[in-house]
Amino acid sequence: MFDKIRLMVFPRSVLVGHEVLKSLPNLLDDLSLSGKPLIVTGNKTWNVAGEKVSKMLESRQPELIKVTKCTTAELNSVIEKVESSDIGVILGIGGGSKIDLAKLTAAKKKLPFVSIPTSASHDGIVSSRASIKDGMTSVSHEAVAPTGIVADTSVIAKAPPKLLASGCADVIGNLVAVADWRLALSLKNAPFSSSAAALSEMAAGLILDNVSQIKKMDENAAWITLKSLIASGVSMCIAGSSRPASGSEHKFSHALELIAPGKALHGEACGIGAIMMAFAHQLDWKRIKKSLTEIGAPTSAKELGIEDGDVVEALIRATEIRPERFTIIDNGITREAAERIARVTGVTE
Repeated sequence: MFDKIRLMVFPRSVLVGHEVLKSLPNLLDDLSLSGKPLIVTGNKTWNVAGEKVSKMLESRQPELIKVTKCTTAELNSVIEKVESSDIGVILGIGGGSKIDLAKLTAAKKKLPFVSIPTSASHDGIVSSRASIKDGMTSVSHEAVAPTGIVADTSVIAKAPPKLLASGCADVIGNLVAVADWRLALSLKNAPFSSSAAALSEMAAGLILDNVSQIKKMDENAAWITLKSLIASGVSMCIAGSSRPASGSEHKFSHALELIAPGKALHGEACGIGAIMMAFAHQLDWKRIKKSLTEIGAPTSAKELGIEDGDVVEALIRATEIRPERFTIIDNGITREAAERIARVTGVTE
């Protein structure tokens, strides 16, 4: 008997392009998102876009909370703000931590939220997943997909170029994630979505095919990167999990954060992980590495400012991250193999 069931939750409106931030009030009206908005942002992102949004929505009497990292303590602060201020919609304005706190709060309080990125450093601007710091460990949680997205390329193009490069690296890693997913299907009969996998690979291909334009780090580069990040996020909505965009390269990234905290942006570490894992999968790792170099993303331990041994240790410990998610490294990787993979791909010397 056929008994498949899948729930797919997508953003209802996605607005991307030059100076689209000014269209935010109309988007809220079109989505029938009434009630008092809560702006979740930080000190820097308040200056970049938060203050402008607050003035735009003055007639709605917006509330404001400034946060730093996505921790349990900060999450509780945002939840308390929602509960004390009769909030109707949450606006996450900033990079990863601000948007993650907005989506986690929205999920817990069953409120709509709008994602307003000020940088394009990873695909969390679209996905329903969020990472929260639990001590020294970053834990991924299911949250809620944004009801709307307003991604202003004129704002994002002004962010430090390394953030855009990090976003590109994160999406390029999709090639490894999908290869891991197919392997899990073959060896573990893991649930698999061919449509989600195809969209994820298309997002990565969009970056690889447009490196010459992206490396200019202008507004057009922001446009291309945002399109790929959004496609990557939608692939996760189709799959109902982060599987199409998170595999062994993400495991490496999280393990490296434990070993050398604060040394690499999430997307940067995913990019380096993608080089090594692509080698293990016998994918075109040289093209991945060349593209990352041209875009300006780090491709070695030296460029990240970490020791070669940190990379090797992260490869070995990556199997401890989300052990329920089978990838190419989850049958175990010896220290000798880890050293060889890192050395052959030029990640270590």
